[in-house]
Amino acid sequence: MKVCKFGGSSLADAEAVSTVCGIVAADRTRRIVVVSAPGRRQDDDTKVTDLLIACAKAKLAGRPGEPERAAVWARYEEIGRTLGLPAELMEELEQSLRARFEADPVSRERYLDGMKAAGEDLCARLVAGALRARGVEAGYVSPAEAGLLLSAEHGNAVVLPESYANLASLRERQGVSVFPGFFGVTKEGVTVTFPRGGSDITAAAVAAAVKAEVYENFTDVDAVLAAEPSLVPEAQPIEELTYREMRELSYAGFAVLHDEALLPVVHAGIPICVKNTKRPDAPGTRIVPERSGEHGKVVGIASGGGFCTIFVSKYLMNREIGFGRRFLQIFEEEGLSYEHVPSGIDNLSIILRETALTPEAEQHVCRRLKKELEVDDVDVERGLALIMIVGEGMRFTVGLAARATRALADVGVNVEMLNQGSSEISMMFGVKAESRRRAVRSLYDTFFAETS
Repeated sequence: MKVCKFGGSSLADAEAVSTVCGIVAADRTRRIVVVSAPGRRQDDDTKVTDLLIACAKAKLAGRPGEPERAAVWARYEEIGRTLGLPAELMEELEQSLRARFEADPVSRERYLDGMKAAGEDLCARLVAGALRARGVEAGYVSPAEAGLLLSAEHGNAVVLPESYANLASLRERQGVSVFPGFFGVTKEGVTVTFPRGGSDITAAAVAAAVKAEVYENFTDVDAVLAAEPSLVPEAQPIEELTYREMRELSYAGFAVLHDEALLPVVHAGIPICVKNTKRPDAPGTRIVPERSGEHGKVVGIASGGGFCTIFVSKYLMNREIGFGRRFLQIFEEEGLSYEHVPSGIDNLSIILRETALTPEAEQHVCRRLKKELEVDDVDVERGLALIMIVGEGMRFTVGLAARATRALADVGVNVEMLNQGSSEISMMFGVKAESRRRAVRSLYDTFFAETS
C-alpha cells in the first residue's frame, strides 16, 4: 500500500486533476490519496485557501461576503464542469461550501478554520468523483469519520496520539480512499487546521497509521535539489536523503516538505519519495531512515532570511550556576521560541525569527535581561540569514569548516556566527541577509562544482 499526497499546484485546474487521477489509476497500490486545496493556475492567480480566508474575513467584518464566496465556488465549478462531473455531486459541494459560509461566526478562530478547511474538503470530494468517472472504485473519507483527532489549537493544531489507531482502519477500506489534508477535528468534533502547508502532516500521519510501503509526495519539481533554484539555477537533484538531512534542510528553508511532516514517518520508519506530478515516472528523491554517506560529502545547502539575534555578555558568566536556565526562562515567559543558542565563555546569543521579536517585545526582553540577569551588555542585531550545509558524510571530516569559511571569505561574506551540532551532519552560518545570495552561490561552487 502506498499513500500519496498531491499539493495545490497539482490540483489547480481540471487538466491537473485529470493528471492526478491518471497517476492514481496507473498504480493499484496507491490506495490512499491525500489532497491539498487547488493552488495557483498561473503566477498572478490566487490559491483557493487564500480566497477562503478573504471570504471568511469579509463575513467576520460584517460584510455580505457573497462576491468572495462566489470566487471560491467558481474554481470548483470550472473544474467539475470541464471534467463533466455529475450535477448532483457539484450541487452537494456547493451546498457544503454555503453551509460553512453561513455558519454563525460565534468564534473568529473557529469560523476561520471551518472556512479554510473547505478548500481541501471540497477538493477531496471532487477528486473522488473524478476517479469514479474514470471507472476507479474511489470514495471520499472525512477526517472526522476516520478519527483524525487534533489538539484544540486553531490554525496550529497537532495530531493527538490516539489518531494513529483510528486511522489504521483505512487499510481495510476497498478501492481508493481520498482524504482531505490540512485539517482534522478535536475530541469535541470541532474542525481545526494545521499551519499552512499542513497537508504534508496529514499524509505523513496517515502513512504511519496504515504502515504504508512508501509515502509519495507529489509536487511541481522532479526532485529535492541541492540548493534553492532561485539562488542556484543549475542546482543538481538529490537522489537520496536521510530523515535527519531532510529535517535540517526543511528547517533552513527547503519548502518541498513541511518540516513537521517528517515526525510520523520517522517514528514508523516509512520512506518518502518526492515526485513530480508532471513526470510521475521520474525517480524523484527518496528520503530514508539510513543510507551510506560518502565521506566528506555535502548533500545540500539551504538558507532562509528573517532572523535576528540577541547577544548578552557578562564577565564570569560560566561561573554563575543557573544563568542559562534563567536566560531561557525569560524567553519562555515572554512566549518566544528560539532557533539556536550559540555561546562563549562570557557571552550568550539567542537566534529568533524576526517576526516574533516585535519592537515592543524587544524592549521588554532587553529590560528584563539587564534587570534580572544583571548582564554587562545586551545587543540586538536584525536582518540576518541562516545558511545550513548538510550531509551525513560530513561527520568526522577534517577541514570541512575551513573549506566553507574560505568559500564565504572569497566572496567577501562576513560570518556573524557559526554553529555545528554534536551530530556533525550540519553546519550553520549566520550572515547578513544581503549577503545570502552570493554566500549560497560560493558554497555551492565549492562543494558541488567537482560533481556537476
